[in-house]
Amino acid sequence: MLFFKDILYKNSKRISLCAIACLVVACEAYINRNAGDEPLARVGDAYLYWDEVALSLADNLKGVDSASLVTNYINQWATRQILLEKAKINLSEEKLAQFEQMVSEYRTDLYTRAYKEALVNQVNDTLISEEELRSFYETEKANFKLKEKIVRLRFIQLPLQFLNKPEVTESLKRFEKTDFVYLDSIGVQFKKLNFNDSLWVPATRVIEEIPPLTTQNEAQYLKNSQFFELEDAMGVYLTKVVEVLEANEIAPFTYVKSSISQVLLNRRKLDYIRKLETEIIDEATQKNEFEVYTIEN
Repeated sequence: MLFFKDILYKNSKRISLCAIACLVVACEAYINRNAGDEPLARVGDAYLYWDEVALSLADNLKGVDSASLVTNYINQWATRQILLEKAKINLSEEKLAQFEQMVSEYRTDLYTRAYKEALVNQVNDTLISEEELRSFYETEKANFKLKEKIVRLRFIQLPLQFLNKPEVTESLKRFEKTDFVYLDSIGVQFKKLNFNDSLWVPATRVIEEIPPLTTQNEAQYLKNSQFFELEDAMGVYLTKVVEVLEANEIAPFTYVKSSISQVLLNRRKLDYIRKLETEIIDEATQKNEFEVYTIEN
């Protein structure tokens, strides 16, 4: 989330979509000319076919020509296959058996994790009520201690030699409804601004936006109800501090609300997975698809 609104227009770098499109077309043409059932390469009894290469190419276009990309893929595949064959010959049977077990467990874990994630994603129970969030915050409040100073403030960066600085300064300090309307109406003349003084932000972010403000002098300026004006070659910085909370103080609810929501969603997800695992065991047992044999000593 952007805290300070940058008024100045900044040109962004443009990606050459035309160049990328040409590369994709060229790559597809190269593949189509050679596609078919004939293998591309062989190492021992292992063969490399075009479908495997094409799948990799689709996700790894990096601006090189298609033929070079294919050649590199083939060489990398061959290197892996040759090393694998040598490993099977030179490693002990015990070590090979250990690795095969690890591979089997990883494959099982990969499939089951993906399946559980798919089932969880089908359950669109992602709405956490305000009451749940508040309740969790009040219960766990002692655990929400700040790791750094945070502040609420209003801020304007003016160009140097701005003509109406006294009026802008008074409006920013007072900030009644008419003041907001006035400041908002001339906002395009400001370099940066932030009028949302209900939003908590880290002091480090404020320092980034106000270069004359540093970690060495922040204690002088970042105080409750403080107004300060600083200046450098880039402009004049008018700041009205509303409230400051120091590190190790309890974080306000609004500052940790999104984190609490994520925690509760994760808990809900884990509860659903535990329930799912119990249900599939029960179902498999009822259908006589799963049973545990008695082991006699």
